[in-house]
Amino acid sequence: MDEIKNTVKNKNIVCLINPLAANNRWKRRKRLREELMRKLPGSCLDTPRTKDETVEMTRSVCAEAEVVVAVGGDGTIADVLQGIFESSRKDQIIFGVIPFGSGNAFRKSLGLPRSPFKAIKYLLEGDCLTIDLIQVEDRIAGFASVGSTAAVTGEKLRHSIPGLIGHLLAARKLLFYKRDEKILEFYDGIDEKGQKFDYLEVSSRFLDCVIGNTNYFGYSWLVAPEARLDDGYLDIVLFEMPPLLYILLFPLIYFGFLQKKLRHFKAKEMVIKGKNLDIQYNGEYLGALDSVRVKILPKALKVLGNRKKAARFMIKAE
Repeated sequence: MDEIKNTVKNKNIVCLINPLAANNRWKRRKRLREELMRKLPGSCLDTPRTKDETVEMTRSVCAEAEVVVAVGGDGTIADVLQGIFESSRKDQIIFGVIPFGSGNAFRKSLGLPRSPFKAIKYLLEGDCLTIDLIQVEDRIAGFASVGSTAAVTGEKLRHSIPGLIGHLLAARKLLFYKRDEKILEFYDGIDEKGQKFDYLEVSSRFLDCVIGNTNYFGYSWLVAPEARLDDGYLDIVLFEMPPLLYILLFPLIYFGFLQKKLRHFKAKEMVIKGKNLDIQYNGEYLGALDSVRVKILPKALKVLGNRKKAARFMIKAE
């Protein structure tokens, strides 16, 4: 670990901060700003205010940065990841996370604490892990879903109530979600019986299809307990049940227990075909499409995390 710490300390670190994260509390967090400036030998940029601005600024700083840190929630992380990949320097970049948003699901699979102050030490003292990521159409993420939870995400973004309260109010969308038939095409994977395949096609009237590489949705929801950060596969779980039953069983879903009983697949690539499929990636609403393609990006990025706590979600030691 000492070698990693020294390597990071001697690199050019850039923190990209979402000033609107955590209900606009960034400007009031004087102590956190001072801690970042004091401990990190680099730049702190808190000017981007939109997704496009964050992606563009990330792409720009990657020309010289060696460690790029996202300070915000899962949406900020998605935008910074997008900028890193669009910069064509992802192989030279180490990615770090300081949680400062309402969701913060991505950091949990990496074993990072929720407190931004505690998370700062992992930028200098943490373990460097190589993980897979997923590509949803042209977007980079750690997790995604198609169906009702994406529809709820889209509904939340249409109103101005932030955080958990906003999600709970938007959840009424789930009650009216239509379970139309969809066709799922899987490529190069493992079926629900553990058998390998080159191609598999299944039909489903799922309420939700969760596609994970990381394991959590926001608010510590263990939605994909069988996903692994480094196994080279998408982890796909089908929630094939009516909305009311989903709500009744939600405590079991939240802690990842029910998922072990549901249809579950691994694949390196998949296509879902249907009508007006609601799609979200890293908590961001992509839109409603009639077809969506998702693929794994193996060994996509080096990230700073806590190897000991992340080990339960990895298959190999580095």
